[in-house]
Amino acid sequence: MKKNLTTIRSWEESQRPREKFLLRGAQALSTEELIAIIIGSGTKEKNAIELAREILAAASNDLGTLARFSDEDFKKFDGVGNCKAVSLMAVFEISRRCQMQQAPPMPQIYSSVSAVKTIAPLLKDLTHEECWVMYLNRGNRLISRERVSSGGLSATVLDVKMILKRALAKLASSIILVHNHPSGNRKPGKDDIIQTRQLTDAAKLCDIQLMDHIIIAGTTYYSFADDGAL
Repeated sequence: MKKNLTTIRSWEESQRPREKFLLRGAQALSTEELIAIIIGSGTKEKNAIELAREILAAASNDLGTLARFSDEDFKKFDGVGNCKAVSLMAVFEISRRCQMQQAPPMPQIYSSVSAVKTIAPLLKDLTHEECWVMYLNRGNRLISRERVSSGGLSATVLDVKMILKRALAKLASSIILVHNHPSGNRKPGKDDIIQTRQLTDAAKLCDIQLMDHIIIAGTTYYSFADDGAL
């Protein structure tokens, strides 16, 4: 959505790239917003996002093409000098080095025990409730794990559509829902049962299996799958 005001500082704080990054995470930002964070500022005529959009357009909105830009290519844009050009090139170089490193094998999740071992350290000591999703491939190997909500002492809000959208984007075949009970009570509540049923039914429509819903309660846990409740 195009803003009427050119200066990013005049935008609502939640819409500024840096603040949005901290508030909602990197995934919530567009590519041009991420580039705007790197270059930092624009010119008197255009803000950092407009400059980032111009740079992307010159690469046909293709990051692979942009990654091959030289410092001279970047400096052709008004508002990009040596410092910004080097910053952009450094980011792409880090990306290349990440891709070159040998990725460790993804852990295989074959039971509630292995799932808990993988994710419990993130949840068992929290004083508020968080909900995470583990995304698995056809071999039940972990693709990624992500926090999808964070609530108060006793509840989180589950966005089923968002979870499945991410699962489809990751080409996940199955998912495991995990949340914690700060109270230490491992038994599922009424909302836990309802949300599990909703996610199970919605996932089936996307040909994705909800393999388990695990509740972490300190050093113990509850598994819907182990209890035959799925």
